[in-house]
Amino acid sequence: MSHDCSAPQTAEGTYLFDARGVARRFRHAAIFGALSALTIGETMRFCNDHDPLPLLQQLSQHFGPRLQAAYVARDPGEVVIDFRIVS
Repeated sequence: MSHDCSAPQTAEGTYLFDARGVARRFRHAAIFGALSALTIGETMRFCNDHDPLPLLQQLSQHFGPRLQAAYVARDPGEVVIDFRIVS
């Protein structure tokens, strides 16, 4: 499935975070900060050039069940994940 991560906000309450434009040494801190800024019902559409499996584990440990993750695209060179705050 192809997705254009250069598109702005996808829907009301969904905000784009393109990790490819963030220096590697700042990525995890920026992602945690962006997710922490979301309110219940908001979604961050995360775009990356690889599947961030270690990051997903860290996010699960930190946010627990209040953060849901759903893949939009999982192609080589283009991974898109919707992170939603549910409670």
